[in-house]
Amino acid sequence: MWFVDPHKLRIPRPEDALPGRSEAMTVPPRHVVLDTPMTGPWPDDTRRILFGLGCFWGAERLFWRLDGVHSTQVGYAAGHTPNPTYREVCTGRTGHNEVVQVIYHPAALHIDRLLKTFWEGHDPTQHMRQGNDVGTQYRSGIYPTTPAQRQAAEASRAAYGEAVAAAGHGEITTEIVDAGPFYYAEAYHQQYLHKNPNGYCGLGGTGVSCAIGTGVGA
Repeated sequence: MWFVDPHKLRIPRPEDALPGRSEAMTVPPRHVVLDTPMTGPWPDDTRRILFGLGCFWGAERLFWRLDGVHSTQVGYAAGHTPNPTYREVCTGRTGHNEVVQVIYHPAALHIDRLLKTFWEGHDPTQHMRQGNDVGTQYRSGIYPTTPAQRQAAEASRAAYGEAVAAAGHGEITTEIVDAGPFYYAEAYHQQYLHKNPNGYCGLGGTGVSCAIGTGVGA
């Protein structure tokens, strides 16, 4: 029988989460694909948004390939434990999601194009999993940093929810929560699939097209 630790299927209360640490994770200074900085401060003409759509190795690659993306980083967000390690996140006792932080130029890349990539890049109806990857760190989530991003995210969730329902899929379980602290993942996770071209990527979409993603701005 296939057994999943119940701790991995529910987000812990803050008082039950692992304590973490005050020291931040050390990451390389430059993005190995885009050759841009891996840490801020970011250029004034950029915006920042976080996406959770399953294992962050494949998720990051989806976004660094988009024209108008300045930089991407993988890490942990929407949980309780400060500066968690990957091993800690995988216990289900930090509350964190595996996310991609996307720094982009809105004059060149519309938020709707990012949202289209997000929706079509995974199955947002699977709750605390993506395919064979099971746990709270694999949940579907959008974490905006501006009111305009949040409005666009909520509108796209409603529209895509109708599309996946019409195609016979279940209800979208994607959480949309204003971005809180972003904690960098370990250096070896950053741009993992560029460093390991044959590495694991567990992402798979529903096959339903998202009818947004043109224009610039936001």
